[in-house]
Amino acid sequence: MEHNGATLASLRPGQSGIIAAIDATDPQVQRLMTLGLVEGAIVELAGAALGGDPMEFRLFGCGISLRQEQARHFKVAASDPGG
Repeated sequence: MEHNGATLASLRPGQSGIIAAIDATDPQVQRLMTLGLVEGAIVELAGAALGGDPMEFRLFGCGISLRQEQARHFKVAASDPGG
């Protein structure tokens, strides 16, 4: 996965990404940033409800659920922890 156009909403279950950029113009996104969704954070898609909304992500050992609309505000780059 590359950074061009990839967002948290484009991750597949079990796939991880590093937050590379954030569109923080939405006040809801700014609130999510206080929960740890910041540049450099490694985020994994744990799963999603039928239809894909909401999506559950894991970061820093915790789970957080986002709607796809919110997840699209977070651009991600490839995360390759296994080398």
